[in-house]
Amino acid sequence: QVQLVESGGGLVQPGGSLRLSCAASRSIFSMLIIDWYRQAPGKQREWVARIFGSGSTHYADSVRGRFTISRDGAKNTVYLQMNSLKPEDTAVYYCNTNPPQNAWGQGTQVTVSS
Repeated sequence: QVQLVESGGGLVQPGGSLRLSCAASRSIFSMLIIDWYRQAPGKQREWVARIFGSGSTHYADSVRGRFTISRDGAKNTVYLQMNSLKPEDTAVYYCNTNPPQNAWGQGTQVTVSS
């Protein structure tokens, strides 16, 4: 079990940027596949982005070209750089391993509004 803690959310205007962080409790973090998910009010949790231990990345169609997932092995942290934010990106963002652990973190709230 790896404890993951999300941070970096906030309120931003449309077109703005935020960088989310997913910090892990253990050094094997760099060997794991990590996913970012989000859940908007009244909607199901949806997958957003994935990074493999090799550094390869995958993105949901809705964020491709705007979001970038990356990792810093030395800091045991995965980042989600979010640019050109839209109101529909408003959600609580979570990170988890792949396959996902049963326990999810608290997430970090991202609100895109003028």
